[in-house]
Amino acid sequence: MVRRSRLEIYFDILDVINRGIDKPTQIMYKTNLSWTVLQDMFETLANGGFIKEETKLNSKRYYVTDKGKSALSYHLRSLDGLIDVKEVFSK
Repeated sequence: MVRRSRLEIYFDILDVINRGIDKPTQIMYKTNLSWTVLQDMFETLANGGFIKEETKLNSKRYYVTDKGKSALSYHLRSLDGLIDVKEVFSK
């Protein structure tokens, strides 16, 4: 079993929220994180301006900001490049 780096976890959270899952518990399940770890990640992402938190009727929702979408897009494009390079070297 391969452990994810903190960076990979941040991008997993951004990806899940970007796909429209905005409730904290659902994000926790989709990213396979514990509640305390997820709360720490939310704080870091919010302080960095990658996500925003909104509270309505005692219910929190999370949204990816433009900065978060840009970072996620860059990350996904870089992974595409790595996959292409890996395929070239495996031939």
